[in-house]
Amino acid sequence: MSSFGKKLRECREAKDLSQNEVAKLLSTNHSIIGKYERDEVKPTIDVIKKLAKVLETTSSFLLGDTQDLDILKDPAMLKRLNEIASFSEEDRKHIIYTLDALIKNVKLKSL
Repeated sequence: MSSFGKKLRECREAKDLSQNEVAKLLSTNHSIIGKYERDEVKPTIDVIKKLAKVLETTSSFLLGDTQDLDILKDPAMLKRLNEIASFSEEDRKHIIYTLDALIKNVKLKSL
């Protein structure tokens, strides 16, 4: 599992931002961003929330609770996925098969 600092750096680089640019967006000094990335200093939860917003990710990703950089941010979609995850494996397979067919159909329409 990646550390907070590695996750932070991964997100920052994915957004093509420098430490200095992130620091300006947070109204802080670039040296503190470097310390976060090297895991020398742990930010407060409020700072983690601000970092997640600036980097267009979630606090959960930065904290290592999820590995998906593009995690769903839409609560309604996340609720549906969590509900599907609670179903039996057979039911999940049927739902995923149906969703895949619907997605393919929509993509074909847009060609």
